Amino acid sequence: MIDEVLSEFRGRVDETCEALKRELARMRTGRANLSILDGVRVDYYGQKSPLNQVASLTVADPRLIVVKPWDKSMIPAIEKAIFDSELGITPQNDGEVIRLPIPQMTEERRKEMVKQVKAKAEEFKVTIRNARRDAREMLEELKKEGEISEDEQHRAEEKVQDLTNEGIARIDRMVAAKEEELMEV
Repeated sequence: MIDEVLSEFRGRVDETCEALKRELARMRTGRANLSILDGVRVDYYGQKSPLNQVASLTVADPRLIVVKPWDKSMIPAIEKAIFDSELGITPQNDGEVIRLPIPQMTEERRKEMVKQVKAKAEEFKVTIRNARRDAREMLEELKKEGEISEDEQHRAEEKVQDLTNEGIARIDRMVAAKEEELMEV
């Protein structure tokens, strides 16, 4: 029973860290990165489709993403989807491809983005702490039902705390890496 609680908790911590990793990858830095387009959905014949399913995406150089639609008639819909996504990037269309120049971020904007990263990280830390609380409640319930002893509960709670510390440390490392990436000129 303890192993099930610990396994479920470990899974929730891993899911939380992976979700933050995806979230941070979507945040725009001063460099071209295809993951910033992950949330862009294009109206493709009445259905919202991910941008990477209606066009090929490439990073031409550190400050330029090139979007080459499979169907040239999709160019206006792709441009609209990019505008609507509020990425802060103005698409440039030449009739064949759409170029997305990534503007240099100002120092002020970089600091603002770092604050957003830290706020997002704090939300994910709270998620891990909530999962810890749930795991402790499950262990308390097992003790009340007589399925585990008080010593077993105490050891399991220590493992839960270790996993919590490990998850929060992973989040801190991701935030530090993203902050370094953002502040890089």
